[in-house]
Amino acid sequence: FRVEFGADAVSHWRSSCTHRSSFYTPPRYTLKKASYSHLRAMRFAVEQINNSSTLLPGVSLGYEMVDVCYLTNFIHPILYFLANKHSVVQLHNNYTHYQPRVLAVIGPDSSQAVVIAAQVLSLFLVPQISYTATTNELSDRKRFPTAFQTISSMEQQIVAMQLLLKEFRWNWINILYSDDDYGRQNLKLLRARATEICVALQEVIPVPQSSQMLSLELQGKIKSVVRKVIHSTAKVVIVLSLELILPFFFQEAVRQNVTDLVWIATEAWATEPALYNITDLWRLGTILGVAVKEFSIPGLDDFRVSLAEGANEQASDQTTCNQECDQCLRAARDAEHSMRAQGERTDFRVYSSVYIVAHALGLDNIYDRLRFYYGTFRSSSSSLGSCYEIVIVFLQFPFSQVPISVCSQQCEYGQRRKPVTVSSCCFECIDCEEGTFLNNNGKENPCPADQWSNARSQKCYPKLLKYLEWQEGIAVVLLLFSVLGLVATVVISVIFAIHLHTPVVKSAGGRMCFLMLASLIIGFINVPVYMGIPTEFKCMCRQIVYTLCFTVCISCLTVRSFQIISIFKMAARLPKAYSYWMKYNGQYIFITVILALKVTIVVTNVIIHPSIPVPLVLEDDPSTVELQCNKSFKLSLLMNNSLDTFLSILCFYFSYIGKELPKNYNEAKYITLCMTCYAVSEIAIFLAMSVYRGMLVTICDVIGVVINLLGISIGYFGPKCYLIFFHPERNTAAYFQSVIQSYTMRQHVQQLGLAGKQEFYFTKQLEVLTFVFFPASEQELDKVFCKKRVSDSLQTSQQHRSEGTHMGSGYKVCVPALNQSLIPISQLNALTTRL
Repeated sequence: FRVEFGADAVSHWRSSCTHRSSFYTPPRYTLKKASYSHLRAMRFAVEQINNSSTLLPGVSLGYEMVDVCYLTNFIHPILYFLANKHSVVQLHNNYTHYQPRVLAVIGPDSSQAVVIAAQVLSLFLVPQISYTATTNELSDRKRFPTAFQTISSMEQQIVAMQLLLKEFRWNWINILYSDDDYGRQNLKLLRARATEICVALQEVIPVPQSSQMLSLELQGKIKSVVRKVIHSTAKVVIVLSLELILPFFFQEAVRQNVTDLVWIATEAWATEPALYNITDLWRLGTILGVAVKEFSIPGLDDFRVSLAEGANEQASDQTTCNQECDQCLRAARDAEHSMRAQGERTDFRVYSSVYIVAHALGLDNIYDRLRFYYGTFRSSSSSLGSCYEIVIVFLQFPFSQVPISVCSQQCEYGQRRKPVTVSSCCFECIDCEEGTFLNNNGKENPCPADQWSNARSQKCYPKLLKYLEWQEGIAVVLLLFSVLGLVATVVISVIFAIHLHTPVVKSAGGRMCFLMLASLIIGFINVPVYMGIPTEFKCMCRQIVYTLCFTVCISCLTVRSFQIISIFKMAARLPKAYSYWMKYNGQYIFITVILALKVTIVVTNVIIHPSIPVPLVLEDDPSTVELQCNKSFKLSLLMNNSLDTFLSILCFYFSYIGKELPKNYNEAKYITLCMTCYAVSEIAIFLAMSVYRGMLVTICDVIGVVINLLGISIGYFGPKCYLIFFHPERNTAAYFQSVIQSYTMRQHVQQLGLAGKQEFYFTKQLEVLTFVFFPASEQELDKVFCKKRVSDSLQTSQQHRSEGTHMGSGYKVCVPALNQSLIPISQLNALTTRL
């Protein structure tokens, strides 16, 4: 039993003539060596199958091969294969039972011819297997139910090119495509898939319609394309074309001295020997191609040798009439090496096509199972599979370095692309700003709120946390002063406890001093909460502890100043009110009321402005974040210090009124020193908050705390300790009585209008109003003062007049020891000093 299949092949491709005078004759082409190699591979496959005892036993394969002469003669062979025994193709409504001349057709070898042939063969349900056509149109099962391919589609070829470009980082390319279906389809796929590749130049290579002879117009277009390639900035050229028109193109490129470019070939011409025989083709640069992976066919080399020996035997007989064929065989033998260079890559696909037909005759469904000697695979598409690889035709990398073909150099780390043209490959490199980073897509994004980045950064880093650290110089100094102040305050407390009943301690406030000293100790202990990482507890202590302690201190100073003024200035005028003040401990009631008012302010402030650490980003240094206890620090400080400011002003006023009191009770300069420290520190804090933000405000705050505490501890209690240790004679009741006595006499002298007299006298009939803050015994008072009040109209004796002394109404001192003698005021002062 014998079955036949047909094969369309291109055996000739260079035209020698096109027309004759009276009738049309297809052009004659010179031998295409690769196609002749395909023919031998098909013959070898047929002989193997016919000689096999396992594949199609009892069935012999026959074949008919025709030359389609590239594109000019492929319809006639197709009709010939479809004709019946009488060479007629009959017209029927249904070709289900139609019997063509052949059972299957292999070829032709161009995509355009394959598609046209498939449209005809599919009507007759004649299987067609293409071994070179990469077009995707054959994948349409509805249009071409019987068309198959043994080569991967164009899409796989484009993917291989895309990977090649990506490997060498070539994204700026020139694309040249032929003016036919093959070029246009490949161009469409390449532009669709190569999304990260930009095209600097896209030009079409004209293709002759009926012959290989180019008209002058087409030659001019090709020359123009070559010139555009020369002036293009891209160094990589992809040529999507069949091999027909390329010899003239490359010859023109060599003539115009095109050099140092990278040429990427498609499978159609990547291994075409005829192209690489062009003189000086290597000057064009590097030529890389995408080609079908090469598979060896066992026994094919021996078959070629046998054919070559047969050709020699036939050529030895010069009397035969087959001399032209002998020359063809002899030329094929001479070109054996060049045929293998390209042919073996396609020979296997031709060889496989024949075996597909043979296996199809013995299988129920060609889609489900295709078994070959080299393995088994399944396929549900029209393409039966193939593998591509990159071939190197010429490698001309200058200085052994890969050429660079980019529109713009790759941006450095931390730079973003700014497009300068429509093409995404042409851009400027702009440094990323501070606080931004580049994501994986190359886009500039802002950093999160808790992170920061420097300029030209690809990622964000956590912001540097800043706070008043323990080891900082200013923190060490403040801690040292606070420790010294704490030690000094404790020492003062011990001294005051030992000398509690002495006049100096009593004049300073007595037991009220310990309330002030305890507040100062707590304030000094609270200073370390300003150092280290702020926590909620530390922030609460900052907002509450110091302000309460300082309020207690300043309220004690205020009420102490008020008491002294009341004793010396107001007790005689409002004796009843003063007695109630002393009887019900008015000073402690005042302190309690002030403290309760302060607690109310502090609690309200804590509720309105919670004391929690919050990050603060500074404009002058956004890479750092400072922890601050309260965003509304200024308002919070203003509320807390409002009452303290009022008390300080009141205290300063009282001390100013009492500046003429006895010096042991005159606290004006000490209180002025404390209030000055407080005023300066508060003004400095508010100025710092108005100009700066962050840690500097915290430093100013803690400096003000230390200064205010030291101002009260050293400025107010320091002089008292100085008197106790270095002037003990001034820490006696007698000394305080003499000071009060001197102050009292000066006041009466001023009242009597005798302040300008150098000598004046007192008589014991006159009584002076006296009050000693630390009263002596009644006997001691009798020694110094008389208690008899005289009338305002004083009767002055003649003796007095003779001495020139004028005595007016008022109070006068009498000294019992001198009886009723008159003495000068100087002697009275000396006497009171001794007492």
